[in-house]
Amino acid sequence: MDDDLRERIEREVEKHALLNAVKHESDADVGAIMGPLMGDNPDFREHGDEIPGIAGGVVGRVNDLDYDEKRERLEELAPAELAEIEAEEEEDEHDLPDLPNADDYDEIRMRCAPNPNGPWHVGHARMPAVIGSYRERYDGWFCVRFDDTDPETKRPDLEAYDAILEDLEYLGFEPDATYKASDRLETYYDHARELIDLGGAYTCSCSGEEFSELKNSGEACPHREKDVETVREEFAAMIDGEYESGEMVLRVKTDIEHKNPALRDWVAFRMIDTPHPREEASEYRCWPMLDFQSGVDDHLLGITHIIRGIDLQDSAKRQGFVYDYFDWEYPEVVHWGHVQLDDYDVKMSTSTISELIEQGELDGWDDPRAPTLKSLRRRGIRGEAIVEAMVGLGTSTSDVDLAMSSIYAANRDLIDEKTDRRFFVRDGNQVPLAGDPPAEANPPLHPNHEERGVREIPVGDSVMLESEDLPDPDADDTRLWLKGLGGFELEDGALRYATDDLDVVREEGVDVVHWVPADGRVPLRMRTIEGDVTGHAEPGVADLEPDELVQFERVGFARIDRHESDEEDDAETVAYYTHP
Repeated sequence: MDDDLRERIEREVEKHALLNAVKHESDADVGAIMGPLMGDNPDFREHGDEIPGIAGGVVGRVNDLDYDEKRERLEELAPAELAEIEAEEEEDEHDLPDLPNADDYDEIRMRCAPNPNGPWHVGHARMPAVIGSYRERYDGWFCVRFDDTDPETKRPDLEAYDAILEDLEYLGFEPDATYKASDRLETYYDHARELIDLGGAYTCSCSGEEFSELKNSGEACPHREKDVETVREEFAAMIDGEYESGEMVLRVKTDIEHKNPALRDWVAFRMIDTPHPREEASEYRCWPMLDFQSGVDDHLLGITHIIRGIDLQDSAKRQGFVYDYFDWEYPEVVHWGHVQLDDYDVKMSTSTISELIEQGELDGWDDPRAPTLKSLRRRGIRGEAIVEAMVGLGTSTSDVDLAMSSIYAANRDLIDEKTDRRFFVRDGNQVPLAGDPPAEANPPLHPNHEERGVREIPVGDSVMLESEDLPDPDADDTRLWLKGLGGFELEDGALRYATDDLDVVREEGVDVVHWVPADGRVPLRMRTIEGDVTGHAEPGVADLEPDELVQFERVGFARIDRHESDEEDDAETVAYYTHP
């Protein structure tokens, strides 16, 4: 082997060793690089017996470098291959794809534009989760803009403005700015006047049925060619409230023969007699349609990227006509499909949930049976778990199914190590004890954290067990292990204490069950998606603070909501079931 070939082999070995080490963030391995080395350099194969010996020394020198030095050296030898590794790292780092043409903008600016007709259901969390994640990724900007310019069919709820901001805070995001479209009517009027002057809009008094017939046949409305001065006067009369609802609209002049009838001369402003619930906006009667209002605001707020449902593709096309008149550049648009949610019997719809609350079928927006963020919050689910699950859905244009189990899994990772254990027996049977068992049970507060100590549970003369855990008295083996207490055997209707030797569990398969003492047990009502579950908890649960999370062993996580007493002073603890 001549010196030139040897030098080339050493150089190629070094490159592949660096690629291996940087990609896996570990030391390079001679065996791991031989395949790629020979594949890239087939002429090395005739020297296959000699190359491992050469490679060993080169790989050793590579492994003597720290990670940053390896990366710098790889950039010198193979910048293109390093760029590929970095691209893979970027892809692995983010569940979300890159925003289109993000490098073309000095700052990424996005908006979350809720209709404030009620607090958010679970599906609403997807938008702020994704937008907030993009803001962090690109060091960008996002605002909340309440699109509240429909005081009639999607009438705003005055309490929803703050409720939505609270939901956003729960998810872990704070907007850079907050706007209410109903505060910006004069801005929309100014742009409408300018559009009229550009010949891009006209007032129309056709009935909805009349215009629909004309539109669907591709015929122009008879009002389309009004002179600009007349249009301005009639629009001013609309603003002054001189027309009744349905009597006059302002239309954007598009293409009356456009292949999509939905885009033909669409309505930009209409008259609404129902006063807006906000006092500041209650005097207005001429209201912009969402496509006009949102299109103008997106430009004025400098929005660079819009994320919206695939069903709203026509919105971008309608707004495109307005942008063309004003010579504006339309933002980048990402369309995605709808989110379908499992686990709930209640439909994920703000109007449906609101109706059920009004009818008394649900206790409120935080009822555990309601698929709302307020409900998840009261159940003890962390906002960041919801964000993680939502971001994991990506931005596919297909409809996606969100399994609540994905939120539960993310939340479990967040709370499991922090949450102490307790016993809760659902609708249990009381069973007497016999055989001189210990006077006190001391199960650990957390099995993985001995430093937290143990619970002190007085045992008494009898215990409560769940019905399915009680042994069949006719079975051959009626033994049980009461967790934290010891081994028992069912005899003549009583549990007789038998042993404290855990080998009966480890080697003989005796069932381990949870329990509570009959004396001192705490009545507990646990609220769940399926309805309320009643039972009894161990005595220490009565001392837990509201909002504290526990894991009821063999049942699941729960959030302590409150301790209450009825008129007869019978205490009851109320907990909200979090998840398994």
